Amino acid sequence: MNSVETVTILVPVYNEAEVLPLLIERLDTLITTLDIRVSVLLVDDGSDDETPIIIENVLAGKQNYSALFLSRNFGHAGAITAGIAEIAESVDAVFIIDGDLQDPPELLKSFLRKMAEGYDVVYGIRKNRKEGFVKRACYKLYYRLLKRFSNITMPLDAGDFCLIRKRVLVQLKRMPEESRYLRGMRSWVGFKQVGVAYERSERHSGKPKYSFRSLFKLAFNGVFNFSEFPIRFIGYIGLFSVLLSMLYLAITLYKKFVHGTVPEGFTALIFAIVLFSGVQLLSIAVIGEYVLRIFFQVKQRPLFIVKSRILNGQPSDG
Repeated sequence: MNSVETVTILVPVYNEAEVLPLLIERLDTLITTLDIRVSVLLVDDGSDDETPIIIENVLAGKQNYSALFLSRNFGHAGAITAGIAEIAESVDAVFIIDGDLQDPPELLKSFLRKMAEGYDVVYGIRKNRKEGFVKRACYKLYYRLLKRFSNITMPLDAGDFCLIRKRVLVQLKRMPEESRYLRGMRSWVGFKQVGVAYERSERHSGKPKYSFRSLFKLAFNGVFNFSEFPIRFIGYIGLFSVLLSMLYLAITLYKKFVHGTVPEGFTALIFAIVLFSGVQLLSIAVIGEYVLRIFFQVKQRPLFIVKSRILNGQPSDG
């Protein structure tokens, strides 16, 4: 049950023309050092550089390589979802890795050793990130807040870099949510999971594909999809506002009946108006996040569209 004889390496790529030849070279070297059957599935997420052309040229004749070309950029999670949907459930495990070589593919060997011990999910735990101080601090704070308020056990400092067993793959295929947070979905599935610490490298070349806007969207997906805290936070603020109002009322009545004075002026009134207006806007915004996710989910649009394929080194029209 614990043995792994076939592995598919799933690699989403977007505008990685500069690093793609080295990625293929390192994957080829890795495959030759393993005594199991390994296939590679590249998912081009609507790249607008030379990435699709390089994939077509490099993969020609490589029977253990396949590729999907999406009709447009559906995002990192969409590309991984397309790959997961494509991979046959006959494989024993799937190794998910980004195409920028920040996560070393050679760690597959360590992941396989852990899986041989009986784990169903082996994920990478990032240490000594190479980003700037502010970005590293934001990552660290976010993961700890998410772990604190999530309704499932979330691993700290873990991304989508992982090795998952077939039965986990089957469950991920059954999860159709539109706003996808894959590392959270992987944790939600359960089974036996373990992390392997590694030092994340700098990008080999090119620019990071995650903008701050994309990172905030990813963070929101984690918070709103796997935590009730945002909606409960509204209740906490509302309760605090009511208590604050009652305290102010008590102070006003005390001054009126004991000292015979009532506070005058517009300062307190303006403060109350601004405070409660802010609370109401915040509440609407949080509720709006949930409504927006429901709105996109009920449309039931496909999570990705495949434009073309390369199967086992040969172009395919299907």
